[in-house]
This record gives sequence, structure tokens and C-alpha cells, in this order.
Amino acid sequence: MQAATPWIDVDARLLRTWPLPQVSPEADKEERGRVLVIAGSREIPGAALLAATAALRAGAGKLVIATAQSVALKLALAMPEARVIALPETAAGAFAAHAIDLLDECAQGADAVLIGPGLMDEDGTDAFVARLLPMLAHAPVILDALAMNVVRAGPRLNQPVLLTPHAGEMAHLCALSKEAVLADPEQAVIAASREWNAVVALKGAATLIATPDGGRWRHEAEHPGLATSGSGDVLAGLIAGLAAQQVPLEQACAWGVVLHALAGKELARRLGPLGYLARELPGEIPRLLRRLRPPGQLRLSPRE
Repeated sequence: MQAATPWIDVDARLLRTWPLPQVSPEADKEERGRVLVIAGSREIPGAALLAATAALRAGAGKLVIATAQSVALKLALAMPEARVIALPETAAGAFAAHAIDLLDECAQGADAVLIGPGLMDEDGTDAFVARLLPMLAHAPVILDALAMNVVRAGPRLNQPVLLTPHAGEMAHLCALSKEAVLADPEQAVIAASREWNAVVALKGAATLIATPDGGRWRHEAEHPGLATSGSGDVLAGLIAGLAAQQVPLEQACAWGVVLHALAGKELARRLGPLGYLARELPGEIPRLLRRLRPPGQLRLSPRE
């Protein structure tokens, strides 16, 4: 019998041997990648702000936010670093079908795309994401929150995609009980990755990352303060910001998970184990990135 593929522990030590690409001091913002964040709704506009901020803190060079028309102006004022595209909404709060037409240009120019934080209306979002994905075949895509529901209808994904469910979301996506997922999370994430042909990160105190070709990573961290509103939006944004820099999805995910946990640890040390806010996490990221660079790796040639 073939031995099971071992799980690789993801921690700061591993990341120092799995470095991120770096650009030279002469490189401009285009060389650090463009992120498109499709997120936010009239009820949850802050999710787009959290994810977008995290993407820039992770090092991405340019940012476009596509969000609900009803909140786009306020979001543009709150995020002056971004171009903000106002998407028409349905009565239920999803993006209207013809909103796809407004995304063609920025979608083609994106180096990574995040879809999902803060979106409303499951049925409307499912239809929107299913129509949008073929436009994004050239770029890695991170699906979060309601956007992940697109895999329930199948077929298997045929482009680079990462999904970031917690146990409850995984149960919903796989038509299992939450108890079944928690009873054997390793099998759940492996099976989901193979079925969907996607990288899957099952979030929790132990976050498990699996790829369709058998890659398996585990990160364990007990930071209860990270279980707070908006924390998942920050994690998704971090991964998108890293992926935009031509980092493979599984590596961007591993780095994002560790950076997210370490940011929580830093805030817990300064403020206390509970009560820090998701909006405070991105500010910790640049210092952590500097700390995690391998000794002597100060610069590499810009990407071609």
C-alpha cells in the first residue's frame, strides 16, 4: 500500500525556505501586480475595504475594487489608493447580470482576482460568479464567502482557483454536516480539492491547505482573537495581494495564513488576546514580511 502523503507544517521557519519573489528598488508598481477585488454590498461594504487594504499591505502594486453601486462612492473616499468601479445591483443586493460588462477591461489587466467578501444574495451571486470565471482564466482567482458556492453546481474548475472555507462553509459546499467535516477535516479538504480541481484552505485553529496534485500543508495557531468579524476578509485579501506578485496559489495561501496568524499574535501581545479588530491586522503585515525574508535575500531581478 502506498504511504499517505505527509502534511507539511507551515510556520515561519518553512516560509524562510519558501521565499516570495522580490522586485528590485527600481521596479515600479506594475511589476508588483494588479489586484482586482470584487466585494462588498449595501449591507457589508466594509468587507471590500478590509480585503483591499490587506492586498496592498501584502505588497501588491495596483488595486481595483468592484463593488455595489450604492456604496461605491463612500468606498472610493475610504480607499483613496484604489480605482473603484460601481456595479449595478439587483433588488436582492447581488450584482446585476449586466455588471459583467463593466469588468472586462480591469479583469483582463488583473494579475490576481478576489471574489466574494461581503457579497449578498446566494442565487444572484452564484449566477454572477459562474459568468465571471471564464473572463478570468488568465489569472489566479481566490473565491471567498458566497462566491465559493459556484462549485456546488459543478463542473470541475479548469483554471487556477483557491477556495477558503471554514468548517461550516465546507459542510455547505460538500453537502455534509459540520460535525462530519470536523470529525475528519484532513479527508474533507483533500476530497474537496480533488473534486473541485482547486487549491482549498480549510480554515480553523488548524488550517489545512490541499492541492489537486496531492500537496498538503498544515498551520496550527491558537489565537482566539482572530475569530472576529472581518478577519476572513483580511486573510483573503492577503492571499490575493501575494498571488498578484506571481506567487503560486498554494504558496500565497501558506504565506497569507502565517502572516494573518502572526499579525493576530502581535496585536494580542500589545492589546490583549481578545478585542482587537480585523481592521488592525493589515497594519502589521509589512513588518512581518520584512522579518520573514531569508537572511541575505535583499533583492532579486524584477519579473519579466
